[in-house]
Amino acid sequence: MNTFKEIKPEDLDQSAFRLIGTDWMLLTAEKDRQVNTMTASWGGFGVMFHRNVTYTVVRPQRFTKEFIEHADTFSLTFFDKSFKKQLSYLGSVSGKDEDKIAKAELTVQHSGSTPYFAEAKLVIICRKLYAQEFNSASFLASGLDEKFYPLKDYHTLYISEVEKILIKD
Repeated sequence: MNTFKEIKPEDLDQSAFRLIGTDWMLLTAEKDRQVNTMTASWGGFGVMFHRNVTYTVVRPQRFTKEFIEHADTFSLTFFDKSFKKQLSYLGSVSGKDEDKIAKAELTVQHSGSTPYFAEAKLVIICRKLYAQEFNSASFLASGLDEKFYPLKDYHTLYISEVEKILIKD
């Protein structure tokens, strides 16, 4: 049985740079009793609106975006290195086309109504506070728009309050 214990956000002692940028995460939400997930390697943690928050970004063509838009909450889940192959797969296949969660052999659990994965080592339950689409006029450094958005398929930025952090017991 996979068990977790809850910790306070200020007790999280892991590097966001490593967790997100190197190890990657799954961004997971539920819509109409269907769960979908996507691998993400952009985002962060911080403080905004006097709250502990995460910030995540999702492109418009990602199937998971429909789920994030529909739900008030979502999870960010982090895994040990042995799951890198599954995370790569989950980031390259659409849940619109197949049951990629089942094929990745992950087990969906819920914290309240928010789905997450039993195999994770770290789970962050997030409640959306703010959303805004990136746009070309907001880039201050030259070249970023052209490099990352040649198709003008700008990410939507979500700032979300950390409701709960669970770590593997």
